[in-house]
Amino acid sequence: MNALKRSYPYVGPADLRATVRPGSGGHRIGSAADFAHWAAERTAAELREPFTFVVSADGMLRLAPRRSEHVACAGGEHVLSAGKISFTREADRWVVDEVSNQSTGYCPDVVSWPAVARALDAIELVRPSGFTHPVVFRRCPGCQEHNTVREDDFVCVFCGSDLPEAWNVESDGRC
Repeated sequence: MNALKRSYPYVGPADLRATVRPGSGGHRIGSAADFAHWAAERTAAELREPFTFVVSADGMLRLAPRRSEHVACAGGEHVLSAGKISFTREADRWVVDEVSNQSTGYCPDVVSWPAVARALDAIELVRPSGFTHPVVFRRCPGCQEHNTVREDDFVCVFCGSDLPEAWNVESDGRC
């Protein structure tokens, strides 16, 4: 599938997905005004922490508190990207301070960045040129466990097997 059009199914624990209720999900942010309203409702303490985010299949940014599960933020649906995001005020505008694809429930590839960029551009937020903290996920072909690759060490932390160079999490059949 074309990386620009790839959607990511939930691949995390089934018991977490089972807690998602229809109509739930993170706060949908579709415009600069939506974001300004959402930010105005947050406390200063909340705004100092990163938030859970997903880009839903329709390209909309959804935000939830930091300790929220990505699958709950997404309402259980497939996403175009997922991770953590933080914001800061610079002069009279909001800016994306940091953003990562860190979501062990969806394990999105680093190539999901364009979906994040489009969602942030749509709400007129100044943003970095890519993930500030990219996370590389791979599924072990030997034991089938999901791995976070650190320091380009493509070796499974569970069984020691070599991990593939290309993203392969979706193909595990657990979606």
